[in-house]
Amino acid sequence: MPELSGAGDAGSRERCEACAGSSDRCLSPRALLGRAFSGVLATPAVAVRVVAWLLLWEAAELTCSPAIAFNTTPTDAGIRATCSEIILRQEVLKDGFHRDLLIKVKFGESIEDLQTCRLLIKQYIPTGLFVDPYELASLRERNITEAVMVSENFNIEAPNYLSKESEVLIYARQDSQCIDCFQAFLPVHYRYHRPHSKDGEIFIVLNNPDLLMYCDQEFPILKCWAQSEVTAPCALNSKDNCQWNNMKYKSVYKNANLQVPVGLTIHTSLVCSVTLFITILCSTLILVAVFKYGRFSL
Repeated sequence: MPELSGAGDAGSRERCEACAGSSDRCLSPRALLGRAFSGVLATPAVAVRVVAWLLLWEAAELTCSPAIAFNTTPTDAGIRATCSEIILRQEVLKDGFHRDLLIKVKFGESIEDLQTCRLLIKQYIPTGLFVDPYELASLRERNITEAVMVSENFNIEAPNYLSKESEVLIYARQDSQCIDCFQAFLPVHYRYHRPHSKDGEIFIVLNNPDLLMYCDQEFPILKCWAQSEVTAPCALNSKDNCQWNNMKYKSVYKNANLQVPVGLTIHTSLVCSVTLFITILCSTLILVAVFKYGRFSL
């Protein structure tokens, strides 16, 4: 029995070294057993050789497999540990036709030196809403938000059925109360809609934005959740473009639904009649006041 053990150790080393170079020597025990008993030369000597190969194969698995497991397991565990989720929360504040969109982003784990990263939110504005570019310019001057319109030929007076979807770039800022949090602010307004025949309200779906991130140094979170690269300005007033990483995130809400009141078509005659009457009445009163109190010189 000691001789068998020594032969097994030597055979396991030979087995590990020879597996890369020879296909015949690395056949499985079942294949060797089938070859031995299916051929014409199936003799007792061949059976002994097959048993010896079985012992060598088992010894090789015991010596080679633990080394492979030792090398791969810690790496996989480390990758899984760094892939925490990015949470995005989108809220619509205030009531009426003028709302405020608040976007908060939180990383699933605290990342040191996160201040070296910049977060860019690409928000898509549906046709039922609009963002006033003049209002954005005023907010930028007062350092309230850093947002800029991407779409050109934008008309804030057009109704929803004559307008197009627009895009806004918002440079998010770090939250002073949270180390690994960012937030962005954007005012939005309702457009006028066509009157409906039955329902006096409609719903506008505000989809979740694209989350872009750029860091001066590499972080594991970028490798975990980066889907693709997007070219965008490095900063609000910068003419240089950077390659931002389009990040995969988990949203608290699927989409934001906004309820908008609209007129009813059955009220068209009444509204037009009252509007015309008030217009004629006011015009008449203005003319009477002009002729009564006005001074005319020829």
